Amino acid sequence: MSALWRLSRTTSRCLSRPFVFLSEIYPSHPPFQNPYPNSSILNHHYPIRDYGSSNQNFEFPRQNSIPRPSHSLYLPQTAPISTSPGVAERSNSGADNGGGGGGEESKKKELVSWIDLYLPEAVRPYAKLARLDKPIGTWLLAWPCMWSITLAAHQGNLPDIKMLALFGCGALLLRGAGCTVNDLLDRDIDIKVERTKLRPMASGLLTPFQGLSFLVLQLLLGLGILLQLNNYSRILGASSLLLVFSYPLMKRLTFWPQAYLGLTFNWGALLGWSAIRGSLDTAIVLPLYISGVFWTLVYDTIYAHQDKEDDLKVGVKSTALRFGDSTKQWLTGFGVACISSLAISGFNADIGWPYYALLAAASGQLAWQIYTVDLLNRADCNRKYVLFL
Repeated sequence: MSALWRLSRTTSRCLSRPFVFLSEIYPSHPPFQNPYPNSSILNHHYPIRDYGSSNQNFEFPRQNSIPRPSHSLYLPQTAPISTSPGVAERSNSGADNGGGGGGEESKKKELVSWIDLYLPEAVRPYAKLARLDKPIGTWLLAWPCMWSITLAAHQGNLPDIKMLALFGCGALLLRGAGCTVNDLLDRDIDIKVERTKLRPMASGLLTPFQGLSFLVLQLLLGLGILLQLNNYSRILGASSLLLVFSYPLMKRLTFWPQAYLGLTFNWGALLGWSAIRGSLDTAIVLPLYISGVFWTLVYDTIYAHQDKEDDLKVGVKSTALRFGDSTKQWLTGFGVACISSLAISGFNADIGWPYYALLAAASGQLAWQIYTVDLLNRADCNRKYVLFL
């Protein structure tokens, strides 16, 4: 025990005043000098016993076993990879109330899409401006075109594949142009809304001039597709631009911007028929067009419930705010009108019973979405909206 006591005493002296201690061990050696005479650290006497009263508080995080002082600055943790295909989470900070209901806290996510992973950095803002990473809007715009082209096919023939391809490309370009117009006009609003504040125009990644130049490019490419149609369809297609350019203003003027979006998004129901037949059969295409408008009212009202708190703050209007607690009753009425209009269109087109069997299945799916959607939960509203694809 005495040996251990002497060893601990010697160690204490060594650590307390190292240069004095070395001089005592080697008396014949020239005096040891502090190589850093201006340093207050080595010239100061630090008793060993002081270290036991240190205020350093350590905590052991769950993700690793390295102790870290609770008051120090931590390096940022690496972002976890999302379970969604081709998407990674960039950050997990913030709070999300799950749809605005109950004030519950959860994580907000900034997603990294295939655009960030595969496209050159200079191209990424334009791809995001056209919403290439969110193709559901393109599909919702393309479906009425596909329905109309299929109905216009002559009995016993398959739909025109070339027209389906042209209208698919046209839907991609027109949807991108519409998003560009929307972001150009709404950049002052988007920056105040949580879901849209990172869009290229709102965040400053692109200037208004760059956005306008990109819009012109998309419209020129769309014109190239339109010129491949007959003259009647060219005039009909060009007239849709009035709806495209004016739609972003509707949320400032009326509580029914979703209805105006329905008029815009379903213009392809008219254009697809005229591209095949060279004219319009109103008994068939008008109920088809009306059914698309009611369909849009259903899915875009559900979608609008994600932003209703932010819409109230910035002063824009929507059917979600207009209907409030009566939303599901309105959606049910729109759903009935949608299915009824499709039935009338099919009847006037003299389509056989398989059409009505599929229509019954579609009505069941639509009823399930309306009945089960939780309008107070943003995540569920988004899930039900995606299911309309």
